[in-house]
Amino acid sequence: MPKKILVTGGAGYIGSHTCLLLLEAGYEVVVVDNLSNSSLESLRRVEKLTDQFIRFYKADITDAKALQLVFDEHKFESVVHFAGLKAVGESSDIPLTYYEQNVCGTINLLKVMNQYDCKRIVFSSSATVYGDPASVPITEDFPTSATNPYGRTKLFIEEILKDQSFADDSWQIVLLRYFNPVGAHKSGDIGEDPQGIPNNLMPFISQVAVGKREKLSVFGGDYPTPDGTGVRDYIHVVDLSDAHVKSVQKIIDLKGVTTLNLGTGKGYSVLDMVKAFEKGSGKKVPYEIVERRIGDIAECWANPDKAFEVLGWKAVKGLSDMIDDTWRWQNQNPVGYESK
Repeated sequence: MPKKILVTGGAGYIGSHTCLLLLEAGYEVVVVDNLSNSSLESLRRVEKLTDQFIRFYKADITDAKALQLVFDEHKFESVVHFAGLKAVGESSDIPLTYYEQNVCGTINLLKVMNQYDCKRIVFSSSATVYGDPASVPITEDFPTSATNPYGRTKLFIEEILKDQSFADDSWQIVLLRYFNPVGAHKSGDIGEDPQGIPNNLMPFISQVAVGKREKLSVFGGDYPTPDGTGVRDYIHVVDLSDAHVKSVQKIIDLKGVTTLNLGTGKGYSVLDMVKAFEKGSGKKVPYEIVERRIGDIAECWANPDKAFEVLGWKAVKGLSDMIDDTWRWQNQNPVGYESK
């Protein structure tokens, strides 16, 4: 019998790619998602690509009874936890909603896991927990802080998981701090489909290139970086998803809490990404420099060596893969999952 993995937020961008790779690795996948910023079509396409079935529950992680019903029906080996709100700017406008959904939702999930003696979790954390780092590249032992409510929810959840592990050492926990996910599956069938104006750079660029939006807003042109725009570590979503699969495979041998950076170890500026996209797609991407966003920092990239030591994982897809795969997805799906 294949081992069952619960994926919360599995219909989302990174969740759907991870479900695909988990199925390909021989796991049975069960998804819980409230579909607030995702589409069930993503899972239908994953099923088609893999020729396998995903059991889906439309439920919110803040609803303990709904989670209990899922755990009543399945015995899970591990949980991969993506579900949560994730927009930096929005989190500053509605912080209570972010704390309720991300922090209270995770506490709910952990209580139900405890109740059903499922004590292995791979948590989708973020490089935002490093706040504004004193230097780059960033290693896992850097001090943590946060510059926005979204980052604080990730930091609080990490601390909650560490406290739970301290209280009960039978828990096995992997915290994956990822940098900036981009790209799409090589088929062009699944990719990033944000609702409303994108919060992340790459879907914004690709929507401008495909004609869905008039121009790109570049938040801040006066950072202390080579061209004045923010520098980030962009990582292909398939590489990122592969790290989740490797974490699920390895967690059985890990004790306590393991914290890992997931990045490429290289930084690119916003304008670097615009130029690379124009070159890769053959499309012009008009942009304008606008005010910085609250909570944004100048530069942030990873030292990913520990992930290689612990998981045998490293990012293998380069910038051209990120651009080509994003453009293929956007071209085939000009208005996202509504296209077909």
